[in-house]
Amino acid sequence: MTWWQLLSSEPQLSIRRKIMSIEKQILNQLQSIEVTMKAVGLWQNYPPKPESFESTEPFSIDTMSAEEWLQWVLIPRMRALIEQKANLPTAFSIAPYFEEVYKEETERYLPLLEHLRALDNLFMQDI
Repeated sequence: MTWWQLLSSEPQLSIRRKIMSIEKQILNQLQSIEVTMKAVGLWQNYPPKPESFESTEPFSIDTMSAEEWLQWVLIPRMRALIEQKANLPTAFSIAPYFEEVYKEETERYLPLLEHLRALDNLFMQDI
């Protein structure tokens, strides 16, 4: 049974509330990540070249910067999954990658890293 099917079952009211709460928290965290990226000057007005999206590497590391992947791949995909009521990832950990990317400027990017850690933590909860 998918998480969304659980929402359709009336006897599962407490599970439904928990799932909706996590879903809402994920959307809120994605919004916070976007706002923080804008505040620290990482948000871009134009997407990378179309061929950049064809990467098969984790985080599109061979074709995109970390912030490009976050803005143009992760955030839209997560929002789309939630909007489509699709299964969300069960194992999720992106903060360590960004901690490594920004290790020379941790202080500058600390708010973003904190939001990414919080997003990771949401996917560690049992739903």
